[in-house]
Amino acid sequence: MQGPKYLAVREHLRRRVSALPEHTLLPPEPVLCAEYGVSRITLRRAVDGLVADGHLVREQGRGTYVTRPPIRHEYRESFVHRIAGFNSVMTEQGAQVGTAVLTQRIVPVQPPIAAELGLETATDVIELVRLRSVDGTPNHVAHSFMAASAYPRAAEEDFSEGSLYDFLRREYSADLAHARIVVDVGTAAPDEAEVLGVIAGSPLLVVRTTVRDSAGRPQVHSYSRLRPDVSQVEFEVSVGGR
Repeated sequence: MQGPKYLAVREHLRRRVSALPEHTLLPPEPVLCAEYGVSRITLRRAVDGLVADGHLVREQGRGTYVTRPPIRHEYRESFVHRIAGFNSVMTEQGAQVGTAVLTQRIVPVQPPIAAELGLETATDVIELVRLRSVDGTPNHVAHSFMAASAYPRAAEEDFSEGSLYDFLRREYSADLAHARIVVDVGTAAPDEAEVLGVIAGSPLLVVRTTVRDSAGRPQVHSYSRLRPDVSQVEFEVSVGGR
């Protein structure tokens, strides 16, 4: 119960404080507990998340008051004129992108990924998991998968810098022509919460991308799990090749 309840309270509080002037004091804890019908532990957990995200500040002897989080960075991948990944697009905009490779290995493909890549089950794929940051702030965890037989050197390449898509073009002349993007919502598992600097169970944006070649064959499937407090997703749509 506590997980869903505190998340609901936190989201309602987030919308509430976003409409208040900066430095506005929140009502005392007993008042908020009565208003939301929750225990003090549940309320404090909800407020803790907003403090961590930069929406609220606690001050000894004063209480909890409204502040403003830092400007959010847009999560951008351009698929209109070219397939360009997060690293390339953000670097071109002047942001400092950091990458830590968390997992890089060859594994048998799992059924959901096999379906996205059009592979038989138990086919080997390269799994690449990276923590991406923007100007020093953890932004998202990116999971990428591709057939090991098609791109074997991707299992050993150093992806702590640079773009996966650029590597595939450079080393394999990969034909990355089309992309399908699906956005939904998830919650942070404990290991994700630790590297992203959020509380376990916090909501995350989930962006799933399958990149295909000119003939429609899947080449790369990725899903990125983003902190919504420091990210927003932007889509640009081109009609008629313009």
